[in-house]
Amino acid sequence: MFIMTAKIPPNSRERNAMDSSLFDVIIIGAGPAGLNGALVLGRCRRRVLVCDAGHPRNAASHGLHNYLTRDGTKPAEFLRLGREELKSYETVKLMKIEVTDARLLEHGFEVTLSNGERAVGRKLLIATGVVDEIPKLEGLDSFYGRSVFHCPYCDGWEMRDQPLAVYGKGENGLGLALELILWSPDLVLCTDGPSELRAEDMARLAQHNIPLREERIQRLEGNNGVLDRIVFADGEAIKRRGMFFSTGQQQASELPKKLGCEFTDDGCVATGAYEVTNVPGVYVAGDASRLVQFVIVAASEGAQAAVAINKELMKEDL
Repeated sequence: MFIMTAKIPPNSRERNAMDSSLFDVIIIGAGPAGLNGALVLGRCRRRVLVCDAGHPRNAASHGLHNYLTRDGTKPAEFLRLGREELKSYETVKLMKIEVTDARLLEHGFEVTLSNGERAVGRKLLIATGVVDEIPKLEGLDSFYGRSVFHCPYCDGWEMRDQPLAVYGKGENGLGLALELILWSPDLVLCTDGPSELRAEDMARLAQHNIPLREERIQRLEGNNGVLDRIVFADGEAIKRRGMFFSTGQQQASELPKKLGCEFTDDGCVATGAYEVTNVPGVYVAGDASRLVQFVIVAASEGAQAAVAINKELMKEDL
């Protein structure tokens, strides 16, 4: 690794005379968006540094879905395949390390790594994704990713026609419960306390025969990752084969905010065409910038961002 804090010269002739350790692009995050972005840029012969702390959002999942030719692939295997493919491109460097800080230079960016070293690049692609706010329920860790999930599009098919619980309050809980009708006719909405629902919301639940349980949940029970029943602090326990929850999420990294990126009302980084942000030279791809949070969508965003970055670099150099 190297330490380099000098200003980046604005023209290609000066850049060629500089330390060869200057990267064209630094990618923060090596999920599907970051890896696919690195692939496109590697094939463009760009010097790319990819940094990742190694904590993928879908690590607990039994398999990714809605990705043609990769449906059901284990997340770890998907990432392994991606990293293996990048070995063919000698200008792409992968590091399993966290980026703890990033700052603007006159003509680029400097990032600080968790080991204290720093790296400099002309463009920055942030693909750090989001972190789900997982319910704090006794026993949930044993079932998460196997019979407790957050995305019906990802795991609803595997749980089709089973007795399911929906966990969430207010509009989030109501919306998820109504959505899950597509996958199962046997649903119970559990709000783990006051539901925060209006009378008209409860009427919609009743219309679709979805019972509401507002009692506090004491624990989840089951065996070998398979949920069997939900035990309440008061009231009769219910038998359930699976659970889906909607409790919110947050950005996995503070870097977009620190760099001055704008956000949407939903908490996503605001991006335009080709994943550009309001900060020149900063691109954000993947779950951090969109609400359709599929692996295939994240990979597509990474590719689009890479094309835009390459075009910008060409404009600067030619």
